Amino acid sequence: MEPFQWRTHHPEGRRRVVVTKELPGQRWLEILTAADCRVDVCTASDVLPVDAIKTAMGTNCQAAIGQLTEEWGEELFQTLREAGGRVYSNYAVGFNNVDVDAATRLGLPVGNTPGVLTETTAEMAVTLTFAAARRTGEAERYLRAGNYKGWLPSLFLGELLMGKTVGIIGAGRIGATYARMMAQGHHMNVIYYDLYANQQLEDDLAAYNDFRVSRGQAPLTCRRVDTVEDLLQEADCVSIHTVLDDSTRHMINAERLGLMKKNAILVNTSRGPVIKEDELVAHCRAHPDFRAGLDVFENEPEMAPGLSELDNVVIVPHIASATSWTRQGMAILAASNVAGLLRGYPVWNRPDIMPFLEGEPPRAAPSIINAEALGLTLAA
Repeated sequence: MEPFQWRTHHPEGRRRVVVTKELPGQRWLEILTAADCRVDVCTASDVLPVDAIKTAMGTNCQAAIGQLTEEWGEELFQTLREAGGRVYSNYAVGFNNVDVDAATRLGLPVGNTPGVLTETTAEMAVTLTFAAARRTGEAERYLRAGNYKGWLPSLFLGELLMGKTVGIIGAGRIGATYARMMAQGHHMNVIYYDLYANQQLEDDLAAYNDFRVSRGQAPLTCRRVDTVEDLLQEADCVSIHTVLDDSTRHMINAERLGLMKKNAILVNTSRGPVIKEDELVAHCRAHPDFRAGLDVFENEPEMAPGLSELDNVVIVPHIASATSWTRQGMAILAASNVAGLLRGYPVWNRPDIMPFLEGEPPRAAPSIINAEALGLTLAA
């Protein structure tokens, strides 16, 4: 018996697409079948090893849609190319699991799924911030264990964040959206560290300040700081929204954790290896009033020893993008990347990808990371 089972859709399709996990919704399948694709989907929940993906692609595969849990490197791309492959799409906005240079050398376009995770991921960062600040995980475990005997004045005292300072590391789309939510929704001052100033964020919060002043309320502040160290020392809670590369791997380590306030809150919905996880465990053990909220981990699905035992850490299993709308939207974008290039369509060159989610998709591939390197045609 095969260790991994596959389900075939539209078996008569002229083009064959391998999809390494079942994806939410039906629209993505409709897009591929409309492009005359046979779609073979792995039904297993386990992470597929490289050999299993190579076997699935075989000698006839025009495209593949893979997952961020899989290592798409030269070996897989070579197999895809030899099988007649013309495009790979990652079911994620990030692509740290993909050797884009290897794909480019082999002439394979690489797609991703940006633009649909922004609000969803920012909302999860807000959720983790307040879950950590108000100790909801601890309180729920206490209640479920039958320990609650009645209201007490000092039971699970947490942190009030209104009027305090939130620090954002990485003020791109998600980080800036989180900043707006925390400032406009929860009346927090904002500091951020990014290689580039986010003028739109600063202008938006300046306009919000005008409204506050017009209502007799004190203005909030929003400013960019020069270093991560400046941010860590000043912020009452810190949310990480940076990319993962050599400059950000283990950005948060023992030394930098030591700069933070003793009762600070650290939230990560970006990439696990941004934090040196064992050093975070040691810091949380030594500082019980320090709190963390984590959606991602350094060596997923494993966690550093002791992390899951800490009451002052809130942990969830990489679900920041887990809303039905977002995950279905990601599937639509991944399928549209594949269908668009297989049909010979150009590459979409506008930041707004909503047209792909509303009605008939444009005749374009929504997001190809290496389009410029491959000289692909851009949509007019």
